[in-house]
Amino acid sequence: MAKKCQDYISDLNSYLDGELSAELCEQIEKHLGQCRNCRIVVDTMKQTVSLCRDGKAEALPAALEDKLNRVLKARWEKKFGK
Repeated sequence: MAKKCQDYISDLNSYLDGELSAELCEQIEKHLGQCRNCRIVVDTMKQTVSLCRDGKAEALPAALEDKLNRVLKARWEKKFGK
């Protein structure tokens, strides 16, 4: 039975990190060659890793930073109490 997209999702991080067996890498690469959606997912993951690794920190506008901090604090307090 052929694997479907969801069968590969849990392995994609390990695939990108080069931590899978050659056989499983070959299966994923074959699937990627046939599945545009999974290629988009893998390309997006690669770009995200690259930006996180190589990107520089950007300052947020003060108003946005304040709003973000208020929202995060409210959610933290809701979940864990004061």
